[in-house]
Amino acid sequence: MRRQTATGGAQPAGSSRKLRLDPLSLPIRFNAHDDRADGGVRQIELHRERVVLRRAVAGMQMAVNVRVSDFAGVERRRLADGEMVLLMHRDPSLSVPLCISCDVDEIETAWQNWSELFALPQLQKDADREPTPRRRRRNAVKTRRPRFLLRRRIGALLNPASIFRGEREIIARN
Repeated sequence: MRRQTATGGAQPAGSSRKLRLDPLSLPIRFNAHDDRADGGVRQIELHRERVVLRRAVAGMQMAVNVRVSDFAGVERRRLADGEMVLLMHRDPSLSVPLCISCDVDEIETAWQNWSELFALPQLQKDADREPTPRRRRRNAVKTRRPRFLLRRRIGALLNPASIFRGEREIIARN
């Protein structure tokens, strides 16, 4: 596995917000910022079919292996000083940064390339977008018993060994 640095070389002073990954040189291993990890860094391995996230939390080493098909899409998001392309997951802690830059053309091409490579939809983060309300599943509680019937016992379960059918009963009396 080749190791690719996040910026493609040495970083100039003060430019900690740059990240450029080449989608044509997979697999890639790089470090990304993680607030909850020890040292604030997690290691990411990016393959065509899976993503492996490695980090240590409170001294406990962990590796999370996620299939690329489990991600929601490739998202383009505005930042205060530029834009970012993310491999978005429903769990935000599993999302992976792919490109951070101030150049709009570079972000656009990275967004398209990563989306085509992983065969995932292109998503755009809207600041005014509200989460959709949760749908009620109508059939989820349809087969349940009503609450007042849950307090009742279904019936006295008899021991099948104590029931004799088709036999004459013999009673022994003292």
